[in-house]
Amino acid sequence: MRWWKAAALVAATAWAAAWAGPASAAGKITMDDLRAGLDAGRVVLVDVREADEFAAGHVPGAVNVPVSRMSLAALPPAGDKTIVVMCRSGNRSSRVQAAAAQAGRADLVDYSGSMIEWTAKGGPIVKGP
Repeated sequence: MRWWKAAALVAATAWAAAWAGPASAAGKITMDDLRAGLDAGRVVLVDVREADEFAAGHVPGAVNVPVSRMSLAALPPAGDKTIVVMCRSGNRSSRVQAAAAQAGRADLVDYSGSMIEWTAKGGPIVKGP
């Protein structure tokens, strides 16, 4: 490969990573980015806690797909929205993201701050299914 082609490839890769932002580049998303994505309708939030945990309090607009019944088919399809997974502490959601990536679903992003951070920082919560 000629030097100028290599330089162009490096520049294009760096630009794409910068454009994608930290959530896509690292497979993680911050609370601020999650809130902005939810507000703009660019995010589908999947809460992987069990149904009783979800009913006790969850982020408005989140859908519940408990990790105990998890399958790739149960996850929202890849599309024009970012699919973010969360749980109580970040443990289950990171495992779901890793398993999905191994199965070919590289479109999931983990909100590792999860409910602990969300509630500690005063994020809105709704109760019920």
